[in-house]
Amino acid sequence: MMETLVVRPEIAVNQFLPIFIESTLVLVFGVGYAAVITLAKMGYFSKKWMPVGYLFWALQTYFLYDFSVLIQSNHFTLKVMMVTMIAYLFVPHLYFYLISAADKRYEGNDESMQDTK
Repeated sequence: MMETLVVRPEIAVNQFLPIFIESTLVLVFGVGYAAVITLAKMGYFSKKWMPVGYLFWALQTYFLYDFSVLIQSNHFTLKVMMVTMIAYLFVPHLYFYLISAADKRYEGNDESMQDTK
């Protein structure tokens, strides 16, 4: 049986620092986006901060695209990452909606639980 050999392009040594910085910025802007949007929806921040959160998402998407170009990802992987970023745009909204819906659904149950004690 023959082994399958996967040949990947080598990353140049002088590209290590830009790749490291851009991958770090993807993480930083991703956390910033989720935090700002979630905290604005929860009322800890003013709703005026939401455009800043969307700016973080746009920066995260840009740096993820540039990162994938630097590491020489193929076109399919690049498309999958961009579709994932579109989905990530809605994740904090979905999280907040589910938490709010659960609070509304079980809001009256707290009183009935306390009456039985």
